[in-house]
Amino acid sequence: MEYIFNVLTMIGGLCLFLFGMNVMGQALEVSAGNNLRNILAKLTDKKSVGFFTGVVITAIIQSSSATTVMVVGFVNSGLLTLKQSVSVIIGANVGTTVTAWILSLAGIGDGNFVVQLFKPESFTPILALVGIILYMFCKSQKKHNIGLIFLGFATLMFGMETMSSAVGFLKEQQWFRELFIMFENPILGVLAGTFLTALIQSSSASVGILQALANETGAVSYGAALPIIMGMNIGTCITAMISSVGANKNGKRAALIHLSFNVIGTAFLLIAFWIIKLIFNFALLNESATYLGIAVSHTTMKIVCTVLLLPLAGLLEKISYWIIPKDSTPEKTEILDERLFATPAVALERAHKVTIDMAKCAISTLTNSLKVFENYSTELADTIRKGEEQTDKYEDALGSYLVKLSTLKISEADNAEAAMLLKLIGDFERISDHGVNILEAAEELREKKLAFSDVAQKEIKTMINATHEVLELSLKAFSDGDNEALMEISPLEQVIDELKEKLRSNHIMRLQSGNCSIEVGFVWSDLITDFERTSDHCSNIAGCLIDLAKHDMNIHEHLRAIKADEGMYKEKVNFYKEKYAI
Repeated sequence: MEYIFNVLTMIGGLCLFLFGMNVMGQALEVSAGNNLRNILAKLTDKKSVGFFTGVVITAIIQSSSATTVMVVGFVNSGLLTLKQSVSVIIGANVGTTVTAWILSLAGIGDGNFVVQLFKPESFTPILALVGIILYMFCKSQKKHNIGLIFLGFATLMFGMETMSSAVGFLKEQQWFRELFIMFENPILGVLAGTFLTALIQSSSASVGILQALANETGAVSYGAALPIIMGMNIGTCITAMISSVGANKNGKRAALIHLSFNVIGTAFLLIAFWIIKLIFNFALLNESATYLGIAVSHTTMKIVCTVLLLPLAGLLEKISYWIIPKDSTPEKTEILDERLFATPAVALERAHKVTIDMAKCAISTLTNSLKVFENYSTELADTIRKGEEQTDKYEDALGSYLVKLSTLKISEADNAEAAMLLKLIGDFERISDHGVNILEAAEELREKKLAFSDVAQKEIKTMINATHEVLELSLKAFSDGDNEALMEISPLEQVIDELKEKLRSNHIMRLQSGNCSIEVGFVWSDLITDFERTSDHCSNIAGCLIDLAKHDMNIHEHLRAIKADEGMYKEKVNFYKEKYAI
């Protein structure tokens, strides 16, 4: 009966351990969102940069599987080349060793007061207390996330201690001792490690379980632990392999590179281990493994594999092409890959970049439409219509992606940015629609052989120039983060509104004097409405950017000061009135 309760306690400890690791990893990822973006933005073809990128990202999010899945998503989206992905994947394998070192703190022996402070049982309750205070009583999202990190770590360590204390009874069991004697056969040890890690899809967690079993039972020798750790390196590839299903060929190749690295590295280590065991048979191999010993072994193996295979990154790439050959079919890429949801901050950054592409497409579409009155051609008309269709596709893809992204655990700032992007894509889509409207107005004039009067042509040219400038300012403000351009949009939009009313009044006067026909007047009215509404959408874009800037006090204070300074605002309005005077 006692055994049953021990097994239940062990299962409960394992569940708490896995849950704590998951909570801590997610909270770390949310807190480090901007840092992740900055790290990924610096990726180059240099092996060293890619390697350290993989190390740092994995150390932050505590999961080499998540990093590799993200890399598969990047390759599938065309954001990373296969060559770039190799060194990042190798770095991820080293970064995952951090967890084992954290868990090894549980193996610190009794000593003086200072030594005792480093034992998890001493500082974990304090972290839990601080964490619950930050989580429950602080409104700041940043403090809230720090609280989750502390609580996740405390839960992880408590689960580890619970699991460790519960497995103590196994050291008296003959079958358990014989099991780990059996695992001293390197092949069986590798298979056991592979199966365990593939089952729970986390090498960090499986190393933690091994540390607990080894430390509390004393039945796990280094001779058994080392092959099991080797197998864990292979088992951790299962997540990336599953994720690559449905990816393009390069995405599949990235997952294969991860598998190849670990299989080749494990094969090398296994052969070396077998030779050393046969020739030297070190007494250490028969000693009981400890928390620290397993952490050192885990890290050493990863470093050896890295030293061996990082210089051969090109070979790993060739192996992937050998298994999945090239063909004449061009690679298809997904502009927004849901695999990136494994790291939401990275997924948001990708959505932001795609929105910039959408903005350029929409504004290019409308800018092209402004040329049709002077340089109409069927090629230009096709370009405008294709641009509008492409903008619609962007809107559909981004809308679905951002809604799904918003349901994930992301920071308050990231959530605000996702909401801003959802608003912006609607404005960009409408801008491209107005581009087609303007094209159709020009085509109507051509088909019906109608023309504006000389005065009307000068007026419409002025409106076109103003619309062109407000579009350029909007694109600069959004894609380049140009705050000076942002501050110019609102005054210019006001001038365009006034221009519309002025042009409408002038048109009515021409109608009354017989200098303009009703039929031309309908086209005229539609055109100036399209120009004015385009500037309204530009103003909406500026408003979204200003709202988002509230999270940056320096930018916000600057913008608010400009709005509050009525004299400066009027000065800008007057400048544009002069520039676009009728």
